[in-house]
Amino acid sequence: MIRYDLVCDKDHAFDSWFPDSAAYEKLLAGGLVTCPHCGSAKVAKAIMAPAVKRTDKGGPPRLPVPAAAPAAPAPVALLSEKEQQMRAVLRAVRRHVLENAENVGERFPDEARRMHAGETEERAIYGDASLEEVHALHEEGIEVLPLPRLPEEGN
Repeated sequence: MIRYDLVCDKDHAFDSWFPDSAAYEKLLAGGLVTCPHCGSAKVAKAIMAPAVKRTDKGGPPRLPVPAAAPAAPAPVALLSEKEQQMRAVLRAVRRHVLENAENVGERFPDEARRMHAGETEERAIYGDASLEEVHALHEEGIEVLPLPRLPEEGN
């Protein structure tokens, strides 16, 4: 883990932790590192003094402890507001399908074909299909969409 002192384009200073410098660069490029004070995604690393252990006196000098502890820093938003809104929409779509459609499991491709051919009543269904089965359904003119996975399902 690495901690960076950061500053936004409005000169708000804050810090955040990242698994490594590559993760910081990837999140920054995706606009996912935002200022907790104003929400700006225009963020850069601030100048930092490295923590170097002194060898001449057995360690760094001790600083006096202030009488009153400073207020805890504001939490850093790891997701932009836009990303949070998108995830909320995905959750709502998924919840709607799960509450209003029938889970036909592995029978999904066959059931979709039967409905398309008029052999069974049309209704909302969801289930499992391989990528090849989905391609075959599309080639047959049967429209299917993947049920959105929530980001937390992959973690």
